[in-house]
This record gives sequence, structure tokens and C-alpha cells, in this order.
Amino acid sequence: MAEGSRSAQGGWDEGALEYAGLSRVRLDALLQELLGRVDQIMEYQERLRALLDAVVGIGADLDLNSTLDRIVTAACELAGARYGALGVVGPDGKRLIRFITHGVTDDEIAAIGPYPEGHGILGLLIEHPEPIRLHDLAEHPRSYGFPANHPPMKSFLGVPIRTREHAFGNLYLTEKTGGADFTEDDERTVTALAAAAGVVIDNARLYADTEQRRRWHEVTAEITQLMLGDFDTDQALQLIAQRSREVSGAQVAAVLLADGDELVVRAVEGPPRFTQYVGRRIPADLPVIGRVTSAPGEQIDVEDLAQLLKDAGSLPEFPEGAGLARTTMAPLPPGNTGTGGLLAVALEQGANARITEGADLVRMFAGQATLALERAQAQRDRDMLAVLEDRDRIARDLHDLVIQRLFATGLQLQGMHRLVRPEHQQRLSRAVDDIDTTIHDLRAAIFELQQPPDSSSLRGDVQALVTEYADALGFRPQLICTGPIDTVVPAAVRPQILATVRESLSNVVRHARASQVVVEITADAEHAVARISDDGIGIRDSTRRSGLRNLTERAQALGGTVRIADNVPHGTVVELTAPN
Repeated sequence: MAEGSRSAQGGWDEGALEYAGLSRVRLDALLQELLGRVDQIMEYQERLRALLDAVVGIGADLDLNSTLDRIVTAACELAGARYGALGVVGPDGKRLIRFITHGVTDDEIAAIGPYPEGHGILGLLIEHPEPIRLHDLAEHPRSYGFPANHPPMKSFLGVPIRTREHAFGNLYLTEKTGGADFTEDDERTVTALAAAAGVVIDNARLYADTEQRRRWHEVTAEITQLMLGDFDTDQALQLIAQRSREVSGAQVAAVLLADGDELVVRAVEGPPRFTQYVGRRIPADLPVIGRVTSAPGEQIDVEDLAQLLKDAGSLPEFPEGAGLARTTMAPLPPGNTGTGGLLAVALEQGANARITEGADLVRMFAGQATLALERAQAQRDRDMLAVLEDRDRIARDLHDLVIQRLFATGLQLQGMHRLVRPEHQQRLSRAVDDIDTTIHDLRAAIFELQQPPDSSSLRGDVQALVTEYADALGFRPQLICTGPIDTVVPAAVRPQILATVRESLSNVVRHARASQVVVEITADAEHAVARISDDGIGIRDSTRRSGLRNLTERAQALGGTVRIADNVPHGTVVELTAPN
């Protein structure tokens, strides 16, 4: 019995040892599993820490351009990607307007060529903004291929970025470290980064908009300060074009003013190839111009000016426009001057800057241009008023003082005519005639002073004609102007009077053999009369009918008449009478 027990006890010991060995194996497996879980937790913690660091890093400042660069770099580091890019979707939601890269050098970018616009797999993310993981880019049906000099890329991870539920762009990552594929953890991490990036981008854009608005107001104050003093219109318009280009980050800015059925380029700020267009006239019926003028008070955005010019067939006339993309145009409010026009700022193709959307700041600057034009006109009117007031004072002094004294002197000389000897009477008569002529000249000068400096003067035009024919005649014709010919003679009659004087003086030169010619222009409230007389040999009837026929027909069209008669004792008289 004792021996059997020991045997039984020995068997029980062997089973216990076997059970203990199995327990140790299970414990090792559990420990291994536990260590694996710990490693995973540590890996997750490292990923989370890296993600948090990346989120903090991308929000380090509010500059949009540097923020986008940091987002691409952080995404590549988190997912272990060799290459990365952030494509910004344009306002049309169909193509990429910016492409920020990581892992590719500037030389490689230059060798590859233009940035992608959103075809192939890149376009798939634009059409369907959902994360995409691919083992091999080339195997996807939407693969568009790579351009020449493009580095080889196989594995791919694409994640959209949204700002306030609107698609801003997409993150593109390729070539995971070690040739592996991007994992689901990579996708989740980059998706979380993209969510945080959307908030950071939105804040950066709001900050950029605020800063741009602040700068717009600063330059507006600068322009207003300029207009408080005396300034040149072209100087003000050039300053407006210069500041609007600086603040908007545009390639070129231009101010165009309406002139009838055309627009005149008055100011351009940009590279020399654009400034050469100053003074150029542009038809106002172009489609792009019509879009602006048909929406008064609102600025118009053209997403691709080069494409618009190409479609309209205007690119050959404006080849520099091939390099311009997004363009904002705002009509100039008509204001009191009634001068229309527009202000345009245009970005170059692929530009990183953008014009603030929704703020109507270009329209605000267009209003400044109109204000500059109105202030310039008011300044000219003020200067003109000062000149006219000074002229009116001079005219009064001439009439009330000089002419009256000359008239009194003439009367005294006439009174002395009977008191002097006959040989001196002729000299006194000539002196009285000279005084009378001087009085007529002074009265003519007074009428001239009453005209605005920039206005057309009939008196001055007739004087110029008389001077023009002095050499051909061999003497200067006598000119007598009576009445306010520059104020009451209608604009339609003036060309006929000048034509009559010119034709008559021309006939005197060619046919009359005259030694004296008198040109008399008289005007009152009802009629204007131009009378040209000479002391020549007269004019033949055939010449009357042929040479002066056009004058007669034009006078009749105005409701007037032309009379041609013999002068006494000899010569010819041509007289035009037209209603005022």
C-alpha cells in the first residue's frame, strides 16, 4: 500500500509539472500580447503626440502662405511620405489654382513644367472629396500619368481639406518610407491633421482679409490726403493704380475712363510691358467691359482673363493678357462729372496672392478714383473762376478808365481841329482815327477777356485768318468786330462765318488786285453779319456763281443769306447774314 501510494503520488507530481509548464507558455504568450499592446499604445501615443505637435506647429502664425507650407511638411512627417503637396481648389470648384509641394527641389519643379490643374487622380479628389489610399498610382483607372522629368511615385494617400464645410483643397502624399503602403492609421492621422488644418487656414484667411482691408483703408486715407490739396488728375489716378496693385498683390492695375464709345487707359501700374498701354483706346462694347458697365456699383470677378480674351478673339490685340488670371473690375461711379470708367486689378497666372473676396474693396477704390476726378474738376472750376473774376476786373478797368480817357482825349482833339492851321488839321484827324481804332481794339480785347481761357473764340479765329492772309495780300486787312460775337453767335454759324472770310480773302488774293480789305464782323441778339469789302477790280458773274456757290448753299441751310455786290467806288462786297 505504501509503495502504491508513492507511485500514485509520483504520477501526480509529473502532471503538476506538465500543467505548470503549460501555464508558463500561456503566461509568456499573454506577456507577449501585453507587450505588443503596450507597444501599440506607445505608438499611438507617439502618433498622437506628433499630431498634436503638428497641429500646434501649423498654427504658429497667421501668414497663409507659410501656414500652407507647414501643413504639407507636417503631413509628410506624420505619414512618413517622401513627397507631399497641397492643391488649392479654385472658386469654380473644378481645378487647382495653387500647388504647394514638399520633397521636390526648385530645379526639379522647373524641369517638370507647369503645376497640375486637377486632372486624373488629383481631379478625383476634387470631384469626390473623400480620403483615397492606393498601392500603385499607375494601376488606378483615373491615372493621368506623369510628365517628363517627374520623380517616380507609387503609393498614394489623398485627403481633402475643408473650411467651414467648403472644399479648400486636398493633401496629396506619395512614396511612404521603406516602400510600404500607407496604412489606415496614416489615413486617420492625416485626416485629423486636415481637419485641424481647415480651422487654421480659415483663421489665416480671415486674418489676411482683415490685414488687407486695413491696408486698403490706409491707402484710401493717403489718397484722400493727397486730394485735400492741389493735385494733378493723372498723378492721383496713378497713385490709385499703384496702391491698388500693392494691396491686392496683383500683377497689374489700371484705371480706364470713358470717352464716348471708347475707354481710354489713363493710368497703369505694373511691369513696363503693361505701362505702354497708357493712352490706348479700347472699345466700350467688349463683352468683359459690358459685364462691368451693366452692373453699376458692383465689382465683377473674372476667374481667367487670359481665357476670356482668347475666347473673345482679343488676345492678339493684348498679348500681355495671356499671363493674367483672376481679375477684379469695378465701375467708376459717375459722380457729378458724369465721367464713367472702371478700375481693374489682375493677378498673374499661378500667383500665390489673391484678391480679397466679398469685401468690395476694389469697388471702394473705384469710388476714390471718381472722387479724384470730381476734386480735380472742382479745382479747375475754382481756378477758372479766379481767372474770370480777374479778367472781369481788368475789363471793367479798361472800359471805365482807359476807354473813357481815350474817348475824352479824342473829343478834345476834335475840338482843337478848328483852332489849328490847315496843315495841322490832317495830323489831328489821323490822331483821332488812331484813337478810334485803339478804342475798337480795346473793346475787342474786353470781349476776349470775357471768354473762358479754354473756349473757342470766333474773334480770335477771325484774327488768325486775317493774319494768315497778310503775307499773300502784301498788307494786313483791317478787322472790325462789333458786338458780343463770342457769346451770341451759335456754334453752327461760326464755321460758316470763317468759311466766308477765308473764301473772300482767297478771291481777293487771286483776282481782286486790291490795296485795301476790310473785314467786319457784327453780332446782336438776332443776327450775325460777316462783311468783307475790297477796293479791287471787282468780281465776275461767273466767279460769283461758281466760287461762292458752296457758301450760299450752306448759308441757306442755316436760314441765312449771302450777298455779293459791287463796292463803291470799285471793288467787291461779300456779306453773309445768319440768324443767332
